[in-house]
Amino acid sequence: MAATTHTVTNQPPPLVGYDVFASDPALTEGITRHIAADRLDEVRQELGRLGEAAGSAHAQQWGEQANAHPPVLHTHDRYGHRIDEVEFHPAWHRLLGHAVSAGLNDAWSRPDGHLRRTAGFIVWTQAEAGHGCPLSMTHAAVPALRHEPELAAEWEPLLTSWIYEQELGPAAQKAGALAGMAMTEKQGGSDVRANTTRAEPLSGPGEYVLTGHKWFCSAPMSDAFLVLAQAPGGLTCFLLPRVLPDGTRNSFRIQRLKDKLGNRSNASAEVEFDGRTWARRVGEEGRGVATIIEMVAATRLDCVSASAAVMRQAVAQALHHTAYREAFGRRLTDQPLMRNVLADLALESEAATTLALRLAAAYDGGTEQDRQLLRLAVPAAKYWVTKRCTPVVAEALECLGGNGYVEESGLPRLLREAPLNSIWEGSGNIQALDVLRALRREPGALDAYLTEIGTARGADHRLDRAIKGMLTELADLEGIEARARRLVERMALVLQGSLLVRHAPPAVADAFCASRLGGDAGAAFGTLPHTLDLATVVNRSRPVLDC
Repeated sequence: MAATTHTVTNQPPPLVGYDVFASDPALTEGITRHIAADRLDEVRQELGRLGEAAGSAHAQQWGEQANAHPPVLHTHDRYGHRIDEVEFHPAWHRLLGHAVSAGLNDAWSRPDGHLRRTAGFIVWTQAEAGHGCPLSMTHAAVPALRHEPELAAEWEPLLTSWIYEQELGPAAQKAGALAGMAMTEKQGGSDVRANTTRAEPLSGPGEYVLTGHKWFCSAPMSDAFLVLAQAPGGLTCFLLPRVLPDGTRNSFRIQRLKDKLGNRSNASAEVEFDGRTWARRVGEEGRGVATIIEMVAATRLDCVSASAAVMRQAVAQALHHTAYREAFGRRLTDQPLMRNVLADLALESEAATTLALRLAAAYDGGTEQDRQLLRLAVPAAKYWVTKRCTPVVAEALECLGGNGYVEESGLPRLLREAPLNSIWEGSGNIQALDVLRALRREPGALDAYLTEIGTARGADHRLDRAIKGMLTELADLEGIEARARRLVERMALVLQGSLLVRHAPPAVADAFCASRLGGDAGAAFGTLPHTLDLATVVNRSRPVLDC
């Protein structure tokens, strides 16, 4: 009989079997704040079901499997016929199918659609982040297609459908469809106007054939793609279906899949259009950027939401682990220095979630004031929130010590995922320059932003000083482009501070304003002033198991 060498002790139970939505007060309170009272119970129940599914053992296993078995490209079948198909693990389809059946591709067909979808996106992304890519692009393709009413009438019911059909087929024979996007080229990167893909008109109205190479094509097994190409009249937006109306495959050559740092469950590809690739024009020739910009804005909001989700899951894991783990005679969470770290991380997570929900509510508002606020706030939020994601996840991983560095903890996957949203849909410099562009061209955007933050004036002296300092920065145009990152960071922090002062508990707002706006903190997490009510901040955010 083998001797027992030890008994496993001082290990936390798995964070599984809990409601991801109900355990997040920033999310639940945001929903209560923004949703009309007569719809609140319905939305809570909807998000509660999704939260229970996201926290279940099944969903966590699907996320592990989809990343352990990344997609595989099959360019040809066994007989040598070109097929250009990507094979995904069944767990990917389960994740994506559940998301579609929860309406996470659809913000357009019901009241408070953007807010409900954004909250659901934050919840479900915590089960697995990679499959959020086709969800995001499918949702975001709708406003671009509306520039071409005939195309919108054909495709919008499929893209907003709550039915997931993974097999390719003609649009007319499908109950639901997904959309991807292919804008980036080797020579251009974020400079999409440098695209060299050519579009030659055919005799049919709005029909073209494309020739070119796209360096990044997201979700290559989607049913259709929005692409940019140079038509006779200039850079133009096109809808490229994978399957033609007669049932034959469009010429869509997948050259290879990208071997990425993270986001392993999701396929990103290089694709070629060979002069026979059929597409339909979306919007006017030469208006490609203007046509697709609404899609870009919607996916940028999803970058904010996904980063908020990754941060929340990392912080939840750290809070959960330290609530059970003991060292030096006390639980980790009760030790002052660890509590400082946890509170600092919780502040960053709550600020990100609160900002994401406010932007989603502005989309639903639909007023000119809302539109102008989004023009400035979306790129500013995309810049700042996505950049905070990586250091938050890295610090949360460290809270678990060596356990966090082990793949089974799930934190390494989150850490690999964390930089993605800062790069996707324009990296930091692109966002900062976009804010400058809005300031120069749309004075109403600044007015809307100042109105938004002005509602909190007088509530906290550190916020008031930060607003004054930001206005001084805005008044000085000398070297503004080189200072753009500094300015946009301040704008995002002031907006977050304004929201937390108005809506968060005093302990949260006080700690945020002291550290982020008042300068009373160091460069690393865990350097908050010790006089703050850190225990309240930590206890507020800790997820609680249902059992």
